[in-house]
Amino acid sequence: MEEELNYANVTFKTIGVFTHIDSEKLSLKEIIYDEVKTEEKTQDTHPIITENEKRAQFHPLPFLGMICFILLLAIIILSVYFTSEQRRQSGILTKQNRKLAAVSAALRRRTAELHRERNRLNWTLDVILEYNNFPAAERCPQKQCTPCPNGWAMFQSNCYLFTKDEYSNKWKTWQQSQEFCVKENAKLAVIDSQEEQEFINNKTKIYHDKKHGYWIGLKKDTEDMWTWSGGRNLSVTFWSTEEAGNRLSCGLINPHLNNSSNWAKTSCDMKNRWICETRVLIRPD
Repeated sequence: MEEELNYANVTFKTIGVFTHIDSEKLSLKEIIYDEVKTEEKTQDTHPIITENEKRAQFHPLPFLGMICFILLLAIIILSVYFTSEQRRQSGILTKQNRKLAAVSAALRRRTAELHRERNRLNWTLDVILEYNNFPAAERCPQKQCTPCPNGWAMFQSNCYLFTKDEYSNKWKTWQQSQEFCVKENAKLAVIDSQEEQEFINNKTKIYHDKKHGYWIGLKKDTEDMWTWSGGRNLSVTFWSTEEAGNRLSCGLINPHLNNSSNWAKTSCDMKNRWICETRVLIRPD
């Protein structure tokens, strides 16, 4: 084994002038002293750490922790900001959607109104074209058109004229009644529903005797079948239970009978009051 080197403080005292000492020996002592002092200083003196070494010994964990904290804080702040911004934008979009929905609903209502207005105008045009000479002064006094002529009653999309002559010389046969209605651009009434039957019953009244009533558009055709004037088949019927003879080829409403069964068959030459029906000039909604 190699022996360990032990260093000790060595002090050399100078006695007198080293003139008698051989220069060669003095040089040797100086070398030995230098070696001893160097070894001693090397062992006892603290090492000198340079700036680069300090940097090399710097611990990065606290610095990295600080960076992570800052990044986490930035993420939290950004998350809060974007969440708030998202809610704000969502609120704006919700308001815009409500406005668009309101505009869309208004447009749909306006479109529906325009469709109804178009249908009313087309209806009015068709009614006007039915006249050979439209009586504008009568139907549109002061340029304001009315659904029905003066003295007529309106029900749904039709106008009805109930004659009220008290004297028999004013009454008419079925054919005469039909001709009168045609001159008014109308026809004898046609009943297509229970509601229309009830409306007409409320407008008629008993007069003269139990046989008289109001002519409506009922008549037998050439095949002895009951039809409405113009050849339309009956969709509903309200016949009375009375028997009818072969010559009883026209029908009327008899106010003396029950309202649900007051259609009576009678001679077409009998003179009665009558009911005319025509379409309204202005169609109701």
